[in-house]
Amino acid sequence: MPVEADFAAALARLGPFGASPRLAVAVSGGADSSALALLAQGWAKAHGGSILALIVDHGLRAESADEAALTASRLAARGIQSRILTLANLPRAARVQEEARIARHAILAGAAAAAGILHLLFGHHAADQAETVAMRARHGSGGAEGMPAWSARNDILLLRPLLGMQPEALRAYLRTRGMAWIEDPSNQAAKFERVRIRQAGAGIAPSGALARVERETEAAAFLARHAQIRPEGFAVLDAEAAPSAALGALIRALGGAAYPPRREKLAALAERLRPATLGGVRICSAGRLGPGWLLARESTACAAPIPATLGALWDNRFRLAVAPEPGQMLGALGADAAEYRKFNPLPSVVLRAMPCLRGPAATLCFPIEARFSPPAPVTVHPFVT
Repeated sequence: MPVEADFAAALARLGPFGASPRLAVAVSGGADSSALALLAQGWAKAHGGSILALIVDHGLRAESADEAALTASRLAARGIQSRILTLANLPRAARVQEEARIARHAILAGAAAAAGILHLLFGHHAADQAETVAMRARHGSGGAEGMPAWSARNDILLLRPLLGMQPEALRAYLRTRGMAWIEDPSNQAAKFERVRIRQAGAGIAPSGALARVERETEAAAFLARHAQIRPEGFAVLDAEAAPSAALGALIRALGGAAYPPRREKLAALAERLRPATLGGVRICSAGRLGPGWLLARESTACAAPIPATLGALWDNRFRLAVAPEPGQMLGALGADAAEYRKFNPLPSVVLRAMPCLRGPAATLCFPIEARFSPPAPVTVHPFVT
């Protein structure tokens, strides 16, 4: 069938996958991801491999748990192994779709890595791509090349082999296979920007990836010339302005975030650097650290303390490099930074967001052996789909 041939051609460009390939597939139960699961199953079987379907129960609708279970049963009927992942305490914020997407990607990547699988497939198709480009165009420059078909995030490769296919073709494929799917009512809710773009037919075809390559090259060169990133988790930026991509990359790393701040807010600050807080990172005068600006994690944005174990990652920024004592917690130094200002030359804004160990008897250990280890940036290869 043409869809199966197109899928095989896309994976041929996105590989290699090695002998007996094992793929993780993000499956929502909708038409696109259901088609992806069947296509991936057929391809993997033909190559002596297998797939694991990862189903996220997002909890945003009362019926989400039942839908996840239904999807798992439909996949099982096709001989596809699946695992249901539950998102807990997802905030019902104004940007709920964006927050849910970030949380969903994180839990999917974690589950794939835990299963020992390198490749995680998503079911975004050509119409999704056009809507994404249109949304990015409305919120500032950049991103006109759309979602990449291949990207690396830490120890996982994210693949989107359906970007060259239309949703109508995927639904027709499901009908020929006798596979039912779930229609998410939020896909028709006009309160969401993506839905409004879809209903208006206002999608924009993606451009080539050359502009992104140029933008990221410029950002890397700028940071190499003007930024000093310190192992204590802060940076000094000797400049009065910065390329948006460079400032975004710096804020993302210092804040321990998977993605930089929203483009429109970032652009306004990058044009003229000034005291501000963005993406959980505070920007202030570098003072005695030198000319320019100090960028440091805002202590009030830090993650709550976690049980201390060797290798524990706190605030998505620091990894504990020493075996702790029983019962210790790993968290921010916070207000206790005042006691250490007498012995440490670093500014209070830096000290407050640095990690420390607290014991059950109110003991405090600082500084500690912890490695600044923010999320690796997405690495994109501009495959043509």
